[in-house]
Amino acid sequence: MKKLITLLIIFSLISSVQILPAFAQNEATDTSEIAEPDSAAMDEVVEEEAVEEVEALPVIEDPEVDEEGPKGHELLKLRFIEGGPTFMGIVLVCLILGLAFAIERIIILSLATTNTKKLLKNIEDQLASGNVEGAKEVCKGNRSPVASILHQGLDRVHEGIDIVEKSIISYGSVQMGLLEKGLVWISLFIALAPMLGFMGTVIGMIEAFDAIAAAGDISPSLVADGIKVALLTTVFGLVVAIILQVFYNYIISKIDSIVNKMEDSTITFIDMLVKHNVAITKSN
Repeated sequence: MKKLITLLIIFSLISSVQILPAFAQNEATDTSEIAEPDSAAMDEVVEEEAVEEVEALPVIEDPEVDEEGPKGHELLKLRFIEGGPTFMGIVLVCLILGLAFAIERIIILSLATTNTKKLLKNIEDQLASGNVEGAKEVCKGNRSPVASILHQGLDRVHEGIDIVEKSIISYGSVQMGLLEKGLVWISLFIALAPMLGFMGTVIGMIEAFDAIAAAGDISPSLVADGIKVALLTTVFGLVVAIILQVFYNYIISKIDSIVNKMEDSTITFIDMLVKHNVAITKSN
């Protein structure tokens, strides 16, 4: 299970790095295709004969030049700089902090996952022989929240079954709060990243209109820079939100699974106490 989670984290980080250069590579190829008709090879095709045209075709090496140009993290860095350091830097901080909280939660939840059936069987073996202290030692040897809740119930077993149930319910709420620790920050970064991107979009459009007002003329090249910055901030903000949302949903599903195991285990634990007359015997 730990290997699967590790592979998932690595795959998510790689995909988060690779998805952004895809947008930039598409733009780079479009601009290179527009520039090709101005090359010297096209002029030679008009002047030379058919045989010389065939020999001149391999001279066009623009795709190879593109392949040797910026790729991967280099292209990502280039687009990041073009987007402007102000909002792009804040969006990057949201991604780093969000991933840090997400990875920390995934590790904690992975350590909190245990085989509840085996745990309950070991506890029942100890309770069947009347060894409450042995059942406590079984719980101490397991670091899952289920074992912590059952250990809390075993500490109150001499006070009666009603006190055991109340103790388990109260401590279960505490353990659930510990499992959800840090989720509020992940949800904050999910909401904050696209909002920062949209704010960068608005500011980029304002700068484009300011340039038009200063020049007194509407020129495509004059407006293109502002619109480009606006679109880059929006794209980066949405990509960060999507990445963190995937991690957030995975963490929520893990927490729901652990909570369901906690509830099932506590019900089975109460039944074991009644079955072996442990709480009733100790309370009388």
